[in-house]
Amino acid sequence: MLKLTFACHDYDHVRDIFEPEVVTEGVELTQLKLPVEEIFFRFIKFGEFEISEHSFAKYVNLRSKGQARGVAIPVFPSRVFRHSAIYVRSDSDIKTPKDLESRRVGIPEWGQTAGVYVRGAFADQFGVHLGSITWVQSGVHEPGRAEKVKFNLPDWVNLQPDTQHNLNDLLLSGAVDAVITAHPIQSFKDDDPRVVRMFEDPRQIEGEYFQKTQCFPIMHTIVIRNDVLEESPWVAQTIYKGLDQARARCVGRLSDATASAVPMPWVFSAMKDSQAMYGGHDIWSYGIDENRTTLETFARYCYEQGVADRLMSPEDLFFENTFESFKV
Repeated sequence: MLKLTFACHDYDHVRDIFEPEVVTEGVELTQLKLPVEEIFFRFIKFGEFEISEHSFAKYVNLRSKGQARGVAIPVFPSRVFRHSAIYVRSDSDIKTPKDLESRRVGIPEWGQTAGVYVRGAFADQFGVHLGSITWVQSGVHEPGRAEKVKFNLPDWVNLQPDTQHNLNDLLLSGAVDAVITAHPIQSFKDDDPRVVRMFEDPRQIEGEYFQKTQCFPIMHTIVIRNDVLEESPWVAQTIYKGLDQARARCVGRLSDATASAVPMPWVFSAMKDSQAMYGGHDIWSYGIDENRTTLETFARYCYEQGVADRLMSPEDLFFENTFESFKV
């Protein structure tokens, strides 16, 4: 029995892989429930875990350079539309992304996956000239946040680190006109009336983005360390199958109207609405073919924004024995 550590956030759709109902043939998993920021830092910098949740943008970056500590399997534990991640001052004249041209926009990292998607949506959905914007990098709550990976940025990117202030203070002071961040800034979390989301109803805008692009943003993937795959390549398919079973069991719970799987009203209606938007299919499906449009869109965003050194295909990103599954 191969004993492996698996560092991942405590997702309901992942949790069952650690339960006896889901069998991972030949593998015994040790679960490490940690904040995703800590998981990314420790795996990218030190490779501490055999299996790790991984920022998708940073993985694409490292994979394009041949520097990734492992190879991903096409499993996507976190997927979030990010039009809600844009914050402005309530007294600002900025009402749409197009208004940000020639302005200053704060970001925690150029390579944050959420930011890559937002910038891509700015260009694809709203026709924003990204090169006209001055991008100011700092920590959301603490100044001095640094990129975890290196980029070969295109000439049009004007990126200016600010090591003295955090993004919250920069927005409140007017030093930046907007902030794009997956982690909400503190003033918004505190219900400070001076800060609002750019889109009052982001769900409508996100739905329009999906209808236009058929892209459901992937934030994170699962990476298996190189030494494990070199010695036991079969592990990739075993973990993929186990995580897919865990996902299916979670979807089944949320779709069962007999009892509430989560403390939220109308969850059954929400599940049906999501599936209807996705053409009646499981919106959270794993695999390359099931997610090819999203994968190709994100790979393009990464290349256009200098996050990746080359344009990656979906097959470039994942371990080869997970490209397809056997059929009976």
